[in-house]
Amino acid sequence: MLRQSLNFKLSQKLSPQQIQLMKLIQLPTQAFEQRVKQELEENPALDDSKDNLDDDYDEFSNQDEYGDDNDTIEADINVDEYLSDDDIPEYRTQANNYSADDDEKSIPYASGTSFTQSLTDQLNTRRLSEQHYGIAQFLVGSIDNSGYIRRSMEDIADDLAFTMNIYTDVAEVEQVLKVVQQLDPAGVGARDLQECLLIQLSRKRSNDSTELAMKLVGESFDAFSKKHYKKILEKYHIDEDELRDAIEEIEHLNPKPGSAYAGGSTRMVEQVVPDFTIRIKDGELELTLNGRNAPELHVSRDYSNMLKGYKEAKEKSKSQKDAVMFIKQKLDGAKWFIEAIKQRQETLFMTMSSIMYYQKEYFLTGDERNLRPMILKDIADEIGMDVSTVSRVANSKYVDTPYGTKLIKEFFSESMTNSDGEEVSTREIKKILETVIGEESKRKPLTDQKLAELLKEKGYPIARRTVAKYREQLDIPVARLRKEI
Repeated sequence: MLRQSLNFKLSQKLSPQQIQLMKLIQLPTQAFEQRVKQELEENPALDDSKDNLDDDYDEFSNQDEYGDDNDTIEADINVDEYLSDDDIPEYRTQANNYSADDDEKSIPYASGTSFTQSLTDQLNTRRLSEQHYGIAQFLVGSIDNSGYIRRSMEDIADDLAFTMNIYTDVAEVEQVLKVVQQLDPAGVGARDLQECLLIQLSRKRSNDSTELAMKLVGESFDAFSKKHYKKILEKYHIDEDELRDAIEEIEHLNPKPGSAYAGGSTRMVEQVVPDFTIRIKDGELELTLNGRNAPELHVSRDYSNMLKGYKEAKEKSKSQKDAVMFIKQKLDGAKWFIEAIKQRQETLFMTMSSIMYYQKEYFLTGDERNLRPMILKDIADEIGMDVSTVSRVANSKYVDTPYGTKLIKEFFSESMTNSDGEEVSTREIKKILETVIGEESKRKPLTDQKLAELLKEKGYPIARRTVAKYREQLDIPVARLRKEI
């Protein structure tokens, strides 16, 4: 049976302008510059040249630097008189609402010889049969950016038959692999860390230290990697000085022989451009926004003149109507973009200013133990904005401080109560934990339980599991792996 009913539903939708603003806020300085450049190329009604500034828009462009008068563009020109009520421009209904995960992420590369090409060039200097050269090329193509071959020789032999019509066996593939492992950098083509270290040690000049290092890696790699030094001393009948020299030989080897070439020679070096600068002047903090975040944009004079020409035209043709819709779209787009930049500046400055004064004691001293517990909601409540907006600012922006360039999200941390009943930042506890581990005896490193007891003595009663979590976050290994002789 059919029946009619009324349903009330409350929903929230973002306008295209709000979506555009959110996207701009999350961009760091360099990405924001590229976004402004892209908008200037796509929207001819947007201009950054002072010579092309229209007198009719002086008030619009100079009002609070970017202007906030929503009626400026149409103050003298009633564009809507050319459009009927049914003619809604398509751009008005487009939101382009997609998440940051959908953005195309590209990594810039510098020109030069790739890691694989360098190995291939070295192969060309070797005397190999046609079959062995084909196998060697396939092996080189199987080497990852760290310099390792992760696949089994059986799989490679099968792939050679299926993809290159090279019928071989595991023994022949391993024979050619020995040739590949003679290429530079030393250690390339290894199948695991143990083999990588052995290849590098075999190229070093032989002496007592390197011979012992070869034995440690080749015969007692498990005990060595777990730092069971007492067992090693008893097995090889050596003293601690001899073992220390052998360990030093191993520590000078490269565990990832391909990473230096692949990561340093072909990729461009990324440079962090701080979005804010904090300086101490006469004992007070001074915050400035990077000037590259404040481009001088305005509406193009040429487009405003076009609208004037269409207004003065006596006959309104279909082509004129289409032209007016196009011009109105571009003018609105330029106006929205200028307003979004202004709001972006205000949001960035307001958020960072609140963070700066919330962590004033840290910025004045540089001591991480003075960092107050702070979560996104603390700043959001203070500036009257949503937590997601503060998150967009904190996750991708850097600030230049007297103590180095810092990622803003590093200033946020949870809190815990110490033995005096005061709330302290987890960053403060991590800093103290790092200091305690740095001062420990490396011959007998402190266990997580002992670290928890020492922190409790200092007034920070935390569990052993919490100590282990903080230690892992600081990228500090367990006590056994911190042991030295």
